[in-house]
This record gives sequence, structure tokens and C-alpha cells, in this order.
Amino acid sequence: MSALNAAEIAERLRPLSGWRHEGPALARTWHFRDFREAMFFVNGVAVLAERAEHHPDVAVHYNEVTLSLWSHSAGGITERDFALAREIDAFFPAPPAR
Repeated sequence: MSALNAAEIAERLRPLSGWRHEGPALARTWHFRDFREAMFFVNGVAVLAERAEHHPDVAVHYNEVTLSLWSHSAGGITERDFALAREIDAFFPAPPAR
């Protein structure tokens, strides 16, 4: 699978809420009440990632989790990254603002 160009990425980002094009990746940050909720989310994402055989970079800062999706083998963002982003959003919509 080949990397998408900037126009293709921008087009596919439009229907996604909260995701952004950051460097070579799609990124999104979630905020939770506490560390426990953040880790529950990360573990849920791990199940989806394993099923898809596509693993995000994960940064956890107490109650904040940032996921970065990119296809290392393609050197950028592919349709596979967007598919996983949509799946993550379907299972874990953004929590309400606190």
C-alpha cells in the first residue's frame, strides 16, 4: 500500500473529528478523568490494533493519550491508517469535555 499525498490526506481527514495530519502521521489526543481511564482506553485500542495487525504509536501523559498512526513500510499515511482511525473512533468516541 502506498502513502497518500497531502491532498488525499486532507480529503480523508474532513469526516474525522479530532484527527490531524502531524508530520508523517495521523494524530489525535484524548483527555480522560484519570490515569486508569486513560489506560482502559489504551488497552481497548490495543485490541483493535492487534485485530487490524496495525499498531499506533502511543503517548500517555497521566490522563492524556495521543495516538499516532502511520504506515512505516510506506513511509507515510495510507488508507490503512484511516481505516484504523475510523475503527478507533467508532469504539471510543471522544469523552465529553470536563
